[in-house]
Amino acid sequence: MSLSIRNQLPGTVTAVTPGEAMATVRVRLTGGQVLTAAITREAADDLGLAPGTAVRALVKSTEVSLATVPVEGLSIRNRLPGTVTDIATGDAMASVRITVEGGELTAAITRDAADDLALSAGTPVVALIKSTEVSLAAE
Repeated sequence: MSLSIRNQLPGTVTAVTPGEAMATVRVRLTGGQVLTAAITREAADDLGLAPGTAVRALVKSTEVSLATVPVEGLSIRNRLPGTVTDIATGDAMASVRITVEGGELTAAITRDAADDLALSAGTPVVALIKSTEVSLAAE
């Protein structure tokens, strides 16, 4: 199956915390970073998620925000440091490619935001992804 979701990061489940309706799933990515996904408990059960399960974390490029400095005081759990490798700008939007440990991410942000952050190849960034925006696929 091919997907239009640009960001597909392989990893291994390290913990599943089930709640009444939702579960949080911690995933160690191949680069060593930890990503948290908040998915329905039913989905976690259907996928048979448990520590050691191989998964692919899926994140739409429109759900990746960028910062040029480390950010504190946010509820966003997923903060992946990286470096801009390429940026393609249009009149309204920009597509920013970022290399992170063990992979690559794409962020779709407004051109104004890319200009305000002065993004170019080589710019260090932190990719910010809310846990509710991370989907999981079992390998």
